[in-house]
Parts: sequence; structure tokens; C-alpha cells
Amino acid sequence: MKNKTRNYLEFIKLVKDDKEKRISPDKKGVALAFFLSVLWSGNPISIKIGLEDAPPLRLGWMRFLLGGIVAILWAIYNKEKFTLSKKEILPLLGVGILFSVQLGFMNVGQNFTSGGHGVIMITTFPLWSSIFSHIFIPKDKLNKLKIFGMIIAYSGIIVLFWESLQNSKTDYLWGDLMMLTSAMLLGARQIYISQIAQGIPQINILLSQAFIGIITFFIFSMFFESQNYLISVSLITALFYQGVIIAGFGFIGQTWLLKKYLPSKITIISLSQPVFGVILAWLILGEDPGIELIFATILVVAGSYISVKNRTSK
Repeated sequence: MKNKTRNYLEFIKLVKDDKEKRISPDKKGVALAFFLSVLWSGNPISIKIGLEDAPPLRLGWMRFLLGGIVAILWAIYNKEKFTLSKKEILPLLGVGILFSVQLGFMNVGQNFTSGGHGVIMITTFPLWSSIFSHIFIPKDKLNKLKIFGMIIAYSGIIVLFWESLQNSKTDYLWGDLMMLTSAMLLGARQIYISQIAQGIPQINILLSQAFIGIITFFIFSMFFESQNYLISVSLITALFYQGVIIAGFGFIGQTWLLKKYLPSKITIISLSQPVFGVILAWLILGEDPGIELIFATILVVAGSYISVKNRTSK
């Protein structure tokens, strides 16, 4: 165990000491990041739909399974070989566990709150990415304008919490808190992947997330969930979206972006997610956004834009 820990620390030091190779996104990077942002905005909505016919943890491992299949097919198509070195074991174990915990909070949290609330909470992840990026990436530092933007964005979150309390939506409150925790973990995972991706093949990261996710979610589902299977068109559609579109194509594109470009320059493009997500919750789930949700959306988008747009790169 000591040898593995030493190898891990040496690996992280190598990544930190290496000359920064990531750049600001070009037109291709911006186009892909925006396309992925639109797709990701529908993820909480698809989870909400899937939860009608499957419990949160079961929905999670089925999603991981589909995502793993897509990752394997992608590797075969690109003729990539899966080889694992000792120094990669702990970093990959870390990203797999981090992803599993993050998705667990997301699935369970979305089961308690509305689709619109879930979208706003989870799309605060760029702010968390900024904080973690400031700590771990020398060229990605916070400044006063960024902190001001964060205050504005999080005032939008307070609006949603206040709405839940005022309307006695205690389930919403717990769901919002879990979704916000998921957003924090997602922000941390973005930076963590961006760091380890400099020295680990993309396919290793994708497969480790899928493999660890399938095992952990399946075990916990077997112990804590007794709901019978209910196969429906809506469940199959939701799983296809979460597993193939998001966990498959979405993660492949996201990992490639985080490896090639500075994470803060990519996360700014994710600021469109709350807008698209609230619209989708209205159109697909029939949720009335209400003045509070609209106001919160404006605050989160505006604050996030101010916070992320003028990154320092000393």
C-alpha cells in the first residue's frame, strides 16, 4: 500500500511539474463544449423521468453499464489498447469513487426535488471548478471579480432554498442540498480529471468510472432497494439518454476537452445549461418555473458569467 501511495504522489507531482500544455479553446473546442452543454442540460430531466420507473441506485448502475459499453466501442473504433500501469491505479480509483459518490447524490437528490431545481443546483459546478482550479492549477487563479460573481450566483441558490422553506417543501430542501453537494463533487471531478488526464489515457479514465460505478451502485442497490423492475418506454428512453448520450458520448467529449483546454475556459460555456434545463423542465415535465426559479436562473447565469469570464492566467 505504501508503494502504491508513493507511486500516486510521484504521478501527481509529475503532472504538476510538467509544463502546462492546455490552451484556451479554439472554434472547434467552443462548438463541442456548447453542444455538450445543451445535452447536459437535459440530464437532470432524464433522471427525473427515469426515477418514475426505477429507484435511484438501480438507475445509476444501468446508466454506468451503458456508458461503459459505449466507452469500449469507442476504444475499439479508435483501436485503443487498454493497458494499466501501477502508477495509474490510485488516480483511477479516486476518479471512479468520486464519480460514483457524485452521481449517487445527484440521482437520490433529484428524486426529492423538481427538475427545474435540480438543473439550477447541478449547474453551479463551474463555480466549484473555479475554486478547485484556483487551488490546484497555477495558471487558473481567482480574482476579486470572480468572487463577486460567485456571490451573485449563490444568491440565486439562496432564492431556491428560501422558496422551498416558504412553501414547506421539506423534500425539495433535502433534494436541493444533495444536488448542490453533487455539483460541488462534479466541479472537483472536472479539475481532478483535467489534472490526471495529462498522464493517463482517456479510455482508462472512462472505463474506470464505469467499472467502479457499476460495482458500487449494483451492490448498494441490492441491499437498499427492493422496488420491482418496471420496464417502460420512458425508462428505456431515459436510460438511453443518460447512458449512451451523456455517460457515453458526453463523457468522451468532456474528457477530451479537459485534457486539451484549460478547464475554466471550458466551464464558462456550460453557463447556458440552467436556461436550457429550465425550458426543458417546463416543456417535458410540465413544471411551472415560477418567478422564484426564473429569478434564480438569472442570478446563477449572470453570476457564473462574471465569475468565470475573466480568468487570470499568470
